Amino acid sequence: MDFCCSQNQKHPSKHNKKRLNPEQVRLPDRSFTSNNKLEPERKLQLAEQLVLPLRQVAIWYQNKRARWKTQSLELEHNVLHQELENALVENRWLEKDMERLKGELAKAQDMVLPLKQTGSAQGMTQTV
Repeated sequence: MDFCCSQNQKHPSKHNKKRLNPEQVRLPDRSFTSNNKLEPERKLQLAEQLVLPLRQVAIWYQNKRARWKTQSLELEHNVLHQELENALVENRWLEKDMERLKGELAKAQDMVLPLKQTGSAQGMTQTV
């Protein structure tokens, strides 16, 4: 029984965590927008204004930076994915255009080859 009680004391329930209300979030959120690193003076100022422990303000900033980084990576991934899709579409278009040009070149060569052969044959008869 003692083991169970001591375990509960070591790990307080999540219900004891104090969540910031929307008004308390606005101030650090605005502050984060201008600077995502928290200077000690600014941390003290925010903690006093929000009536929160310094540690809670620091953790809020740490969590916000982690979310911001994740969102930035997701956005960057989406941009790169779109660029890849555009490059693939352009590549397919270029491959089709290349095939079309190869066909035109083959037709042109088919037209020029008989002309060269008749020109060569005429040149031979004239020289003989």
